[in-house]
Amino acid sequence: MRENEVRKRAFAMPLTSPAYPPGPYRFVDREYLIITYRTDPARLRDVVPEPLEFDERKALVKYEFIRMPDSNGFGDYTESGQVIPVSFRGRRGGYTHCMFLNDEGPIAGGRELWGFPKKLAQPTLRTEIDTLIGTLDYGPLRVATGTMGYKHREADLGQVRAALEEPNFLLKIIPHVDGSPRICELVEYQLEQIALKGAWTGPAALSLIPHALAPVADLPVLEIVSAIHIRADLTLGLGRVAHDYMQEPTRRTFRASERSLVT
Repeated sequence: MRENEVRKRAFAMPLTSPAYPPGPYRFVDREYLIITYRTDPARLRDVVPEPLEFDERKALVKYEFIRMPDSNGFGDYTESGQVIPVSFRGRRGGYTHCMFLNDEGPIAGGRELWGFPKKLAQPTLRTEIDTLIGTLDYGPLRVATGTMGYKHREADLGQVRAALEEPNFLLKIIPHVDGSPRICELVEYQLEQIALKGAWTGPAALSLIPHALAPVADLPVLEIVSAIHIRADLTLGLGRVAHDYMQEPTRRTFRASERSLVT
């Protein structure tokens, strides 16, 4: 295989049988259970990377269970994890702290393209009689269970759409061959072409169990604030680099050198 052919075909690994196809990535009948809760602000300080900021008075976390039965290139899978409401240079959004799912393609694609913090596990989202139930198992152990009353009240679709359209932030890390970080950057992306099919609220509960490799309980549940159930079609937009951690030290060193020359 000639070098120009390698360059032409190289968009994902492995070269001759990529783990996922090129985008765009469209999701049909995507279903969310999102339970917002209050946690310990000291724990959030330990995990939210600068220059992102969070509201210490509220100290909120969104625990998400997401069912994706029809997604271009990725197929049928389920995802679960934590998103922290943050702000970046005055704009509100969400920082994805952790995600667990049961499909190799979106794990590889999510990590390589955007920097999603995805790991392999077994999440579920289903309706059981009058209750919407989300679970997360890591290996044989249950680490998260969320429940919500099924479609008790319709939510304000305008507010739900506005929340879905907010920017999302990810910490993308790709190591060099010697193990040092080659890419370390804050990535911003947005959901696009949103067709909101419905949204509902209701009473909710969330239980998180400590686990060494799925540490969702490290952000403990102090109080349930709200819950929402959403159905939508949407496209997962490709991202842009919002902040490059590898460049900042160089700039600070350069500015310090400038000051020393002046003085």
